[in-house]
Amino acid sequence: MPLFPTAEQLAIIRLALIQDPINKLPSKGGAPMTAFKPSLQDLAFLDRALALAKSSAQNDGGPFGALVVQDGHVLAESNNRVTAHHDPTAHAEVEAIRAACRSLGHHQLHGCTLYSSCEPCPMCLGAIYWARPERVLFASTRQEAAAAGFDDAMIYEELDLPGEQRGIPCHWVNRPQQSGVWEAWQLNRNRHSY
Repeated sequence: MPLFPTAEQLAIIRLALIQDPINKLPSKGGAPMTAFKPSLQDLAFLDRALALAKSSAQNDGGPFGALVVQDGHVLAESNNRVTAHHDPTAHAEVEAIRAACRSLGHHQLHGCTLYSSCEPCPMCLGAIYWARPERVLFASTRQEAAAAGFDDAMIYEELDLPGEQRGIPCHWVNRPQQSGVWEAWQLNRNRHSY
């Protein structure tokens, strides 16, 4: 069996999603997502994210693309640069968020939309929540990504486990000076809360 689904297999997956009688998209481990009715502008921006993803897949990156848009203007766009930059955090969404925040001169993306070629992974989803865009639209589901070899299911499962039971154990170590860090943050009158 090939590692990646054929174009015909992906077409069958997409057709099943479209023909679903209750108009729900599958969501492993959670409630189904309701299909969204995008505007023509949304479709154009999603097509751009897909073009970035395809170009990346054909060159030096993973098959993912993303852009951040505010008031109909692209603030930033990126493809996946994990292998090109030797950086496991250089996902398309994270790279686009970083560039958009630099462009705005702010660490949050209020009033922005993030368009992604694929449903964000757990790391990207965390970055998205910290950046606080108004909404996120994506073209492919995580199930389609899993069929192509990018399966995040293990990460979602790991998050539900106690730290010491995870595949990469996470242990809390009590240090007396840890409270000083939080105290310094609370006392800093120049801090920028986020």
